[in-house]
Amino acid sequence: MTRRAEETELAETVDLRAWPGRPRRSGRGEALGLSGAPAVSGPIHVLNGPNLNRLGKREPEIYGRTTLAEVEAMCHEAAGDTPVVFRQTNWEGQLVDWIHEATDSDAAGIVINPAGLTFTSIPVLDALKMFGRPIIELHISNIHKREAIYHRSLVSTVATAVIAGLGARGYVTAIRSLRDLLE
Repeated sequence: MTRRAEETELAETVDLRAWPGRPRRSGRGEALGLSGAPAVSGPIHVLNGPNLNRLGKREPEIYGRTTLAEVEAMCHEAAGDTPVVFRQTNWEGQLVDWIHEATDSDAAGIVINPAGLTFTSIPVLDALKMFGRPIIELHISNIHKREAIYHRSLVSTVATAVIAGLGARGYVTAIRSLRDLLE
């Protein structure tokens, strides 16, 4: 198989609009398996875990030089008229509380970079299980090209999609993809 054929096959396999139970084109409520439900029109919650407040300073050869403030601006720009709730914490319990808040609100979806909690946090996993709307797991680096400890994500088991290795621009891809899922 040629490289081009492999890329085409991969692009067809990773169609974010075709996640399980989602019709190709429908209203937001129907897309989420909520027949007859009103469209989900709330904000996108972008939740960031430990050490992401150090972006731009911490291991720039892995994470780049873009700061978290710059990432936040990129997210707001990519979201257009969709509101964004952008947060970062170094505390597992705070991240869980924010997931609960999104669950209990009209949040359209979650983009989550749980950082080191990706691989260890059952409480984050359990909180995400309750969300019931699209979740995009995001990693700035390609976790699969790193040490073995970074290869098994607990969050991936409940995520609608996973984006890894695109650097800070991955946030833009995640926001746009989430908006596409909700159209």
